[in-house]
Amino acid sequence: MKSDRPSRTAVWALTPNGARLAWALSGKIADSELFLSTRVAAEMDGANRFERLADEVDRVFNDFSGHIFIMATGIVIRSIAGHLVHKTRDPAVVVCDEAGQFAISLLSGHLGGANALAREVAGITGGQPVVTTATDVNRVAAIDLIAATNRLAIENPAAIKTVNMALITGAPIRIHDPYGIVIGQLPAEQVIRCPPNGFDDAQAAVFVDHIRLDLPPHVLVLRPPSLVAGMGCNRGTDVEEMRGLLETTLAANHLAPASLRTLATVDLKADEPGLVALAETLNVTITIFTRDRLKTVAQVPNPSPMVEKHIGVKSVCEAAALLATHWGRMLVPKQKTTNVTVAVAADGSISSASVPADRPT
Repeated sequence: MKSDRPSRTAVWALTPNGARLAWALSGKIADSELFLSTRVAAEMDGANRFERLADEVDRVFNDFSGHIFIMATGIVIRSIAGHLVHKTRDPAVVVCDEAGQFAISLLSGHLGGANALAREVAGITGGQPVVTTATDVNRVAAIDLIAATNRLAIENPAAIKTVNMALITGAPIRIHDPYGIVIGQLPAEQVIRCPPNGFDDAQAAVFVDHIRLDLPPHVLVLRPPSLVAGMGCNRGTDVEEMRGLLETTLAANHLAPASLRTLATVDLKADEPGLVALAETLNVTITIFTRDRLKTVAQVPNPSPMVEKHIGVKSVCEAAALLATHWGRMLVPKQKTTNVTVAVAADGSISSASVPADRPT
């Protein structure tokens, strides 16, 4: 999830004055790329040239995490309208006039980083950033920005507005946050701490945890990157067998896939094609431990004499999961299929309230 300003930005212009400002901005904004109409780009080397703005936007809109358009707002709206999906996925869009007087945060102000980008543009041009998101106008925290800053996956974005409205109006907010990630960033006078099942239908609410429960739809569910799946496998194991066991294990123990931070394994499996493919599919990293490091985990729930005989360690999946969580807490001991083993551990410093139950309540 993105936070702050976008990492890769396209800067667009149609007119000579706009092109000069776009050129100046692209030289000062990191990881930016210049897009100019062929009518004005003749003397500017290195710029991407286009005949029709709409066609070029169609081609590259989703290749960038942010866009700065130096032109009329109406032109921009008509050009990007067909590409908009959701506030959690759309790139940041900022519109600036040719004189650099105003930098308008038009789209994805919080999660996409358009508010930050507008402020950056205005800081370069000496103009005024125009930010209209209600939380910014009222100078209160925005829960979606807090989530993005803390790498929390937003499971149900529709609930963002309920929490942000409570922040604006000063209404109470019920919160379950055993890691203490969000609670300290909200106004203390509004926060009501509650257990995992302590939500009703009347108040704004935030649930920050890796366990899956049947919660009212207005409760904003934020998933911390707190889970590690330790994995072992036979050489050449198909990715589908790996994915099937992992998904089944998470589901059976009411654990959220969005909280999975990394796959952990032994160095012998660092280049295992199925494991690499699984990590890419899940958009997570692979954490590799040497056999000597795995040996430092003296106690595991299910040591394997066979594994020790073949590679010299008593455990791969359980030991790797514990190491990758910095000696956290084993949630699910070794599960296995014919060719795969998996164990799931959670980071430490979390209350017992997030231990998976036998069944969701």
